[in-house]
Amino acid sequence: MLANGLLVTSLALTCLVLPPAGAVAQEQPAAANTVGTAPDGSKTHGGQEATKDDMGKYTLPDGTPTYRIAPDGTMDWYTYSGYRRYHAECHVCHGPDGMGSTYAPALANSLKTLSYEQFTEIVVNGKKTVGVGTADQVMPAFGENLNVMCYLDDLYIYLKARADGALDRTRPSKREDKTKAYGDNENQCFGRK
Repeated sequence: MLANGLLVTSLALTCLVLPPAGAVAQEQPAAANTVGTAPDGSKTHGGQEATKDDMGKYTLPDGTPTYRIAPDGTMDWYTYSGYRRYHAECHVCHGPDGMGSTYAPALANSLKTLSYEQFTEIVVNGKKTVGVGTADQVMPAFGENLNVMCYLDDLYIYLKARADGALDRTRPSKREDKTKAYGDNENQCFGRK
């Protein structure tokens, strides 16, 4: 069973974008939680210009994944996918659209202060906060759940857009198409051919 768990974790980690060998990971403080208008007129985190890769993911100059919402309201695939994945895996505890519940925090607020690295750490390894309110708070580890790990960036991007106020609580109506490279990566993460 342990070997199976290691295999699942290994597969999940292959889906994450890791820094090049020898690179030293430096935790960056979370950028100011604001939506802004990028030079091309789109909404991005802090109004920074975002670069799109072949999988359709937009990243900020420091490499942090971000959302991009075009002036006509069309959002990137990752934000849309994050909306879908959040409602499949996270909303039962964290409430509709990241607004929290009586026993789990509002992620739309948490992402105002959590960095990408901190978010990833908590989702992968879980977190326990003792003595908060009337009960302990426990976030289970999802490092072996491919339905979460294969979409970790999607979840972060969606919740960051909610935290910044770039998205409201309604279902997204316009989106970019899923790229072939994204679909191939998704299939690889799940071990599908």
